[in-house]
Amino acid sequence: MVTSSDSPSAATRAILAGLCASLVGIGLARFAYTPLIPALIDAHWFAASDVVSLGAANLVGYLAGALAGRPLADRLGASRTLQGMMLLAALAFFACALPVSVAWFFAWRFLSGLSGGIIMVLAALSVLPQVPLARRGVASGAIFLGIGLGIAASGTIVPLLLNRGLAVTWAGLGALSLLLTVASWTWWPRDQAAPDAAVRAGASPSAPARTGFALNLIYGQYGLYAVGLVPTMVFLVDYVARGLHMDTHTAALFWVVYGAGATAGPMAYGTLGDRIGIGNATRVALALQVAAGAALTLAHGCAVLVPATFVIGTFPSGVVPLTLGRIRHTLRHDTAAQGAAWSRATTVFALFQALAGYAYSWLFAASGGAHRVPMTVGAVALLIALASDLLLARMAWADAKPATAGA
Repeated sequence: MVTSSDSPSAATRAILAGLCASLVGIGLARFAYTPLIPALIDAHWFAASDVVSLGAANLVGYLAGALAGRPLADRLGASRTLQGMMLLAALAFFACALPVSVAWFFAWRFLSGLSGGIIMVLAALSVLPQVPLARRGVASGAIFLGIGLGIAASGTIVPLLLNRGLAVTWAGLGALSLLLTVASWTWWPRDQAAPDAAVRAGASPSAPARTGFALNLIYGQYGLYAVGLVPTMVFLVDYVARGLHMDTHTAALFWVVYGAGATAGPMAYGTLGDRIGIGNATRVALALQVAAGAALTLAHGCAVLVPATFVIGTFPSGVVPLTLGRIRHTLRHDTAAQGAAWSRATTVFALFQALAGYAYSWLFAASGGAHRVPMTVGAVALLIALASDLLLARMAWADAKPATAGA
């Protein structure tokens, strides 16, 4: 056990370990693939249709990882599992430097997604017990800052690596991931004693039915978040280039702005949650997203489009600490139930994200390539999420519990 004088540095190391894990397993493993798609096609590594299916392999793996994370941690321990998943993600980058076959690439992209799903389920809940309660919002934001850094890297570092070729790019991403894995290896906190099966099953039987309803509402919201953020993640660059008739260089700069927002999102929303309550912070974030989504689809000038893109970019990474914080507040006295609920929420998000990706592709084709159609659907999904969050707030106020009124 660490002494009180040692605990701040131990907590900082644990937070940095979580940041490194989210950067490797999600930020790089998922988002660095986007700028590689044209290069994979131009270099004739794979056909265009195969490149799309290879991108989906990561999402399928992420869903599998969300389901496998807690059982694997129960068997091996959370810290050892997280170390292994970071190694697996790094190995997958090195393997992708060799275009052996479509099946080979699909398998490794699947495994990179698997590692990301497991990291998402385990990392934060392994680290946050080391952090004082009043600082867990900003700590959660710092952990998931890695997602934003990965999105930012996809628009900056990856294009620079591509100047040296595809194989070097994959190997470079692998080397960076391996370096982060080794650097953070000893920073993970020691595993706590595993709870018994009855506790692992979820909240206690005496928990009020209202808590179960609130959790289901959170799961539904998280699924709506996935539906809402997919359109800009997929269509933003093409929308600016072809939909708004700007040049490809300008469109690429919009992706950099999106990445800057993704870097700012986790810390901004996490800090806001500490200051005004996690529920209030969630509602502010959703209101901003609805407004920014409307601006993106209705405006044409860069003076409006650039800040709207930045705000929208804060959401894919920033929504994670917000949702985790909501679960922690709903089950504030049951850490085992928090882990189970976060695992279910991650699974819901992964499922809706994968389904939304295919649905939006169909909708885009069916609308004759009208970018505003899927983007409008995404904005409506976030508007519904905001309305449901107001219902959750009304429930909290009705409980008349000052400690949780902001949840």
